[in-house]
Amino acid sequence: MGDKQPEEGWFIYSFVARGTIVLAEFTEYTGNFPAIAAQCLQRLPASNNRYTYACDHHTFNFLLHDGYVYCVVAKESVPKHISMALLERVKADFKKRYGGGKADTAIAKSLNKEFGSVIKEHMQYTIEHADEIEKLLKVKAQISEIKSIMFENIEKAIDRGEKLNELAEKTTDLHSQAQDFRKQGTKIRKKMWFHNMKIKLAILGILLLLVLIIWVSICQGFNCTKQEDGNANTEP
Repeated sequence: MGDKQPEEGWFIYSFVARGTIVLAEFTEYTGNFPAIAAQCLQRLPASNNRYTYACDHHTFNFLLHDGYVYCVVAKESVPKHISMALLERVKADFKKRYGGGKADTAIAKSLNKEFGSVIKEHMQYTIEHADEIEKLLKVKAQISEIKSIMFENIEKAIDRGEKLNELAEKTTDLHSQAQDFRKQGTKIRKKMWFHNMKIKLAILGILLLLVLIIWVSICQGFNCTKQEDGNANTEP
């Protein structure tokens, strides 16, 4: 980071508290930073979250997790994500040492001797490895962005899958309706064919009947051939 300050100017004051009770703290400076931080501590909500307040060219950074509060006061020029990276290190170390142990019942400042120097070590480590920490945070941010994009794509794919299922159901319904329509069409065509055949047969029957009637009326029965033969026999 191009705007790095001297190491002793980065972090001013830090503490770990249970609720509003400060269990351990560290500073190498004199001033009213602890008092201001304590005032902020009294006003913090109880939910797990991160908060940063600016005051007099300094930032008061808080990390709340499972009833414990981790705080660091930093120079205004120190990036917020570096301060939060320090608090994450302090939190992980504190939970490893005291999670489910005496920290749950410890009185105010009772862990200063044990953990105050540990806070100092984490301050120094964060300052000395700020560039590495920043690169790591960028990688984590990129991974988080990729995961977010993947989840979004998965949700879209699921949504498309649901729509495809709906389309498939509609296609199946249309196919079923088409089959029913074809079946009904086949029945209607057969029915029409039989109806047409009946009409044709009826017309044919009528024509045959007319031919028969005409034949009978002209030949006066069925003796036309015999009469012609009789007439032939009477000739001289």
